[in-house]
Amino acid sequence: MEWIALVTAGLLEILWALAMKQSAGFTRPGAAILAVAAMIASFVLLSLAMRVLPLGTAYTVWTGIGAAGAFVVGVVVLGEPVTPLRVAGATLIVSGLVALKLA
Repeated sequence: MEWIALVTAGLLEILWALAMKQSAGFTRPGAAILAVAAMIASFVLLSLAMRVLPLGTAYTVWTGIGAAGAFVVGVVVLGEPVTPLRVAGATLIVSGLVALKLA
């Protein structure tokens, strides 16, 4: 159950990052409210996962899902550039997540 909470928290981190970008500096109320709500929900789920999972694992997986997911959303939704170095960085993040899960 803690892994479900952690993965959901990571997905919510992607959502709040996108909503924050779409809020244009918190000048668009709908996107700003969504960003704050997703942040709160993400933190709550992360804290629930940390009841059982080690800090290093939980926090790294949470930030990794958010970082890699934000990269993908940036490329797919926002049209950000795809360069070999950016792809390599995202690949290393995902590889680290897999290694932590296996450890």
